[in-house]
Amino acid sequence: MHLAPIVKSMEWADESATRRFACALAARPALCDSFIELHGELGAGKTTLVRHLLQALGVQGRIKSPTYAVVEPYELVAAPGAAGPRMVWHFDFYRFHDPREWEDAGFRDIFASVGLKLAEWPEKAAASLPRADLAIHIDARLDGVRQVRLVANTPVGAALLEAAHP
Repeated sequence: MHLAPIVKSMEWADESATRRFACALAARPALCDSFIELHGELGAGKTTLVRHLLQALGVQGRIKSPTYAVVEPYELVAAPGAAGPRMVWHFDFYRFHDPREWEDAGFRDIFASVGLKLAEWPEKAAASLPRADLAIHIDARLDGVRQVRLVANTPVGAALLEAAHP
């Protein structure tokens, strides 16, 4: 089902604001089977948001950026709202030069499976990716504040948007 995009803006004054948003997002049951795009320049805070989100979901140990591996999988033992283990797939398409690399890597099967998919630099694989439930655009200002625009594209995305406080 398509939905007219719903847009919400917010600011993250510091990393603790990013962590609070990640924790609120992790508490949304719709998160367990959603696709979230993360947009922003290098250093905007995309990977930081993912780290806080994965920690809020119970991932322990080192959470690394998938810049070189392209994807890092995580199995959640007790995902919120889930009956049993769920997967989280953290993608970083920064090094993609051709959207066909997405297909060649076999990612179509991952996106067809149940679980949370988080994609940094989705524009590098745009022709191949399904419509994101939620797109998070992060702009790092010179004063260190993150200007954030959240765009919900589906009913699942609208449910996730409730994690953003007015």
